[in-house]
Amino acid sequence: MSNPKDTCFHCATPIPKGVNVELSIDGKQESFCCPACRAVTQTILGSGLQKYYQHRDNQQQERPTEIESEEQLALYDNESIQAPFVRAINSDRKEALFVIEGIHCAACIWLLERHLTEQVGVTSFTVNLTNHRARLVWNPSEKPLSELMAAIISIGYTPHPFTPNQEEKLYEQEQKKAMRRLGVAGVGMMQVMMMSSALYLGDAFFMEEHIQNFIRWTSFIVATPVVFYAARPFFNAAKRDIRTRHLSMDVPVSIAIGGAYIASVWTTITQSGEVYYDSVSMFTFFLLIGRFFEMKARHRTGMAGNELANLLPASATRVTETGEQLVPVSELNPGDRVLVKPGHSIPADGILFTQHTSIDESALTGEPLPVSKHLGDHLVGGTINMEQAIEMEITSSAERSRMSSILNLLDRAQADKPKVAKIADQVASYFVAAVLLTAIVVSLIWWQISPQDAFWVTLSVLVVTCPCALSLATPTALTAAIGSLRKMGILVTRGHVLESLAQCTAVYFDKTGTLTTGKLTLNKTTSLCELTTEELNQLAAAIESRSEHPIASAFTPYFAFSVEEATNYVGKGVEGTVKGKQYRIGKPEFVAELYKNDPPAYPDGSSIFLLMGDEFGPLAWFSIDDQLRPEAVEAVKQIQSLGLPVGMLTGDREENAKRIASELGIDHVESQLTPEDKLARVKAMQNNGERILMIGDGINDIPVLSGAQTSIAMNGATDLAKTSSDAVLVSSDLRRIPGSLNMARKTRNIIRQNIGWSLFYNLIALPLAASGFIAPWMAAIGMSLSSLIVVGNALRLTKQL
Repeated sequence: MSNPKDTCFHCATPIPKGVNVELSIDGKQESFCCPACRAVTQTILGSGLQKYYQHRDNQQQERPTEIESEEQLALYDNESIQAPFVRAINSDRKEALFVIEGIHCAACIWLLERHLTEQVGVTSFTVNLTNHRARLVWNPSEKPLSELMAAIISIGYTPHPFTPNQEEKLYEQEQKKAMRRLGVAGVGMMQVMMMSSALYLGDAFFMEEHIQNFIRWTSFIVATPVVFYAARPFFNAAKRDIRTRHLSMDVPVSIAIGGAYIASVWTTITQSGEVYYDSVSMFTFFLLIGRFFEMKARHRTGMAGNELANLLPASATRVTETGEQLVPVSELNPGDRVLVKPGHSIPADGILFTQHTSIDESALTGEPLPVSKHLGDHLVGGTINMEQAIEMEITSSAERSRMSSILNLLDRAQADKPKVAKIADQVASYFVAAVLLTAIVVSLIWWQISPQDAFWVTLSVLVVTCPCALSLATPTALTAAIGSLRKMGILVTRGHVLESLAQCTAVYFDKTGTLTTGKLTLNKTTSLCELTTEELNQLAAAIESRSEHPIASAFTPYFAFSVEEATNYVGKGVEGTVKGKQYRIGKPEFVAELYKNDPPAYPDGSSIFLLMGDEFGPLAWFSIDDQLRPEAVEAVKQIQSLGLPVGMLTGDREENAKRIASELGIDHVESQLTPEDKLARVKAMQNNGERILMIGDGINDIPVLSGAQTSIAMNGATDLAKTSSDAVLVSSDLRRIPGSLNMARKTRNIIRQNIGWSLFYNLIALPLAASGFIAPWMAAIGMSLSSLIVVGNALRLTKQL
């Protein structure tokens, strides 16, 4: 293959101006568009797979990304090649992500999933109808990946390793092919319709026979490319379905197009009967335009999902002892120092080593304002540095970053099918068989009533009843809703969430870290001596600065000078020396031991009270408390306005729990609960018919998050809590909870509307077609419009509430 200096040796894309990335291959300097492509090439060559490029260069095929040969497939058994799209789940299981080419309807999904799950070593295989992404979990020791990919190819589909760039290339190729076929069908339809109009008028006014034959032969010439090129995807899919003995909507479509074309050709040759070139061309055009808009909607949702993946840059500037070095992000390791310029993305999770900057986390949390970061703060890969050039230390590789974890959870949610989607898939498969039986019966009846009309009536029945809209009714709505929730700041990690949220009858919160910030703050200082409040706060901050107890963090904002000596007494408090004077802060009894007298009476309130004193007596009371989240009151009111009761299950003391509940307007409060107690309470309510939504954040919430019908973990929750939950509140704004409940209800309504419309359309259209009131071209328009109505209705969910 020729390798001009303006195209990349690996991916063949144009090389951006100013990029000079080269590699010597077989004594020749080859150019690359980025360090990542060079790194992949080095991996391929280093693995002894030099024949990959030789084979690629010799291939002459319509789809350069198509995988056909065993030699190409064998490449994907190499772990280095698998790295971008395969991850290890445990010691004997791996997970691979693909984009499947050739999918047209729910029946295709059914066939793929059934065929692959029957293969040796496969644990699960799920395909998303909306974005055509597939998730394969298998045991590599039982069967290599190349053989499983070959199994997909054997039934007529093409698997492509999923990467955002690869998927976007496939989208681009798919759109170009669709537009070419649509253009051929459109031009053919217009020309054939023009000639058919003359034929119909001429027949009415006794057109001479040789002119009629001329128009028929001309129509045949124009319609033939429409059938053999524009309608080719329908025939290919039907052939595959017949070979695998599984019916899909392409079977009746192909029978309708092929039957009408063959009958018209026979009529043209024998010069007897009617021709249907106009119906064939118009039918093909309207089917293609319907599928074109469906494809655009699918690409839109797929590209929206890729926005997160594209946030991670391809390369990063690593800072070494010898200077700065541009490297692929995949080569970054924990401990590496990286330079990130203003406006550039953070390449992986890490720690800030610059005094201050602002980070745009809107793509991750949904919050529009930049977040201020200081020395030592954690940075998330994929967020954007806003202010100045910064240095950071990598703490995890790109594939193990938080952004990658979110993408994995998002893909899992979209691949996980709720019950309503599985029912729709099954109904669509049986519906095709019913359509074919109905067409046969209608054909036999009309053959007895009016033989000359039997053919086109049967044709109309086949066309009008194709279950496109029924197949699209659920997956388009679910994908649109999951994408909208992600933009709102809620990451759905399991497919049943929208269905179960819509059925929710009560909402329960944990307290600490969920309804409250989880960070203790100093509410009030009550002086018992001549020192001012500011002096007392600074003195307490100095003593607590040596303590690792969570309470010590409440005094951090008041730190002004250091303690000379400090001793922690577990469960009691801290003793420290400041300017040669001894102080204690903590429990009143512990402090009173220092001045050898009784402690003063407790102040009124339900907060945590700390006493500070010296050897002469008590100095001050400090009121410490966990603060409510600023949006908590509004969030609780919004949930209650939806007709849902709100409760609290907490392990905190009764007085604290009641105070928080009173401020929020929560009636049902249970306090001092162990993790087992929380789970038991939720299980008991669910056994009584309640459908509980539980929101929590800590390790102690893991059992109840797993046991609740639906659960949401806070953004600051532990990793185990996030894994155990059904969704993650990435934005940490509790007002997103009522928004998600609204979205779930709206999604349920739209799915019902879509399924209802699909069934209503078929119930109305089928009798009309069977009665002879609908011509084939009218049936094609009706079926396409039905599908577009379903897709358009689902896309309303992309508008955030």
